[in-house]
Amino acid sequence: MHPAASTTPTSSTAPASSTTPSSDTRYLRQTTLPGFGASGQSALAAARVLVIGAGGLGSSVLPALAAAGVGTIGIIDDDTVETSNLHRQYLHTEADVGRGKVASAVDSLRALNAQITVIAHPERLTAGNALQLFAGYDLVIDGSDNFPTRYLSNDAAALRGIPLVWGAVSQYAGQAGVCWADRGPQYRDLFPTPPPPGSVVSCAVGGVLPTVCAVIGAILATETIKLLTGVGTPLLGRVTTFDALSGGFREIQYARDPAAAPITELIDYDLFCGITPVRDTITAEELATEIARGHTRDSALSASPQLITLLDVREPWEVQIAHLPGAVVVPLGLLEAELGEGIAGLDPASPVVAFCHQGVRSAAALEMLQRHGFTAARHLEGGIDAWSRTVDPGLPRY
Repeated sequence: MHPAASTTPTSSTAPASSTTPSSDTRYLRQTTLPGFGASGQSALAAARVLVIGAGGLGSSVLPALAAAGVGTIGIIDDDTVETSNLHRQYLHTEADVGRGKVASAVDSLRALNAQITVIAHPERLTAGNALQLFAGYDLVIDGSDNFPTRYLSNDAAALRGIPLVWGAVSQYAGQAGVCWADRGPQYRDLFPTPPPPGSVVSCAVGGVLPTVCAVIGAILATETIKLLTGVGTPLLGRVTTFDALSGGFREIQYARDPAAAPITELIDYDLFCGITPVRDTITAEELATEIARGHTRDSALSASPQLITLLDVREPWEVQIAHLPGAVVVPLGLLEAELGEGIAGLDPASPVVAFCHQGVRSAAALEMLQRHGFTAARHLEGGIDAWSRTVDPGLPRY
């Protein structure tokens, strides 16, 4: 076995008790499957699988792998459990709100199967730690919710020569596939370039049906088991899409792009995906300091044009949950038109700080502002969620 590779990993295996079922009994219903047998179960027990994300997809993938008997499961996530997660993230309970998702997930898997080892990586996956981390695993499952991580996962898996099982969900639909650079096409062959920032609605903005996470998560777990045991035909070069509103599935086939440049190293994935450079951002702490010095305008926009205007580009329902006093509210979908007509009281020469939930939409808003001549525009790094975490813990998170 490979040693676990991470800067801060912790592993846990619950002690066996007299009530712990034997492997023969626990896995009987899958070892009796045609083509699976004891050899398939042994392959699962020897496998090391890393799951990126203990959220919506991870909450379906992780219990399925643990219950099936995957011997070593790693979990990487730097997020904490929030109340708004609970409708779809079944790993966590109300008692876990405020805890790290990895810690909560480890406890859930330990209670589910005492015979496996769970390795906790309570950190963010980055280009700096991905290759070292992936070296300790046989297969990676990407259950993340952003494009920089998806491209990073693909590239790191390709460089390590291991398969990547990936999935994505949004509103009433989801998709899943397998990438394995040594044996077929990759994520980059399917999506050569990322979509513009803010153009794909996130779960935080558009919502997500919880059962879509369950369906796609089950497919990811199934593809993982197939790859580890050799049963069936994996979704290599194919994508399965699911539409909950119609109840239908559709398959998309794709092939290698012969003109694509080979992957030789990891890159700056935020930059590749069009995430605004740091020079155009302001942290929550920095913004709080400027507000404390009286550098913001009031809601009537009657103050000096040298003062900062806060521009909230979230949806109205989000503003009802949590807001920053005095902010001008213009949802991102309306911002381009509003800028074209001229938002009353906004001066392109005066400082503007755009913000959203976690910084993705505000990065897109910043680009719009800059195109319309706002030379002193910035956006809030990490969004109002960062403000809640670092400046005002009393502000509701969602």
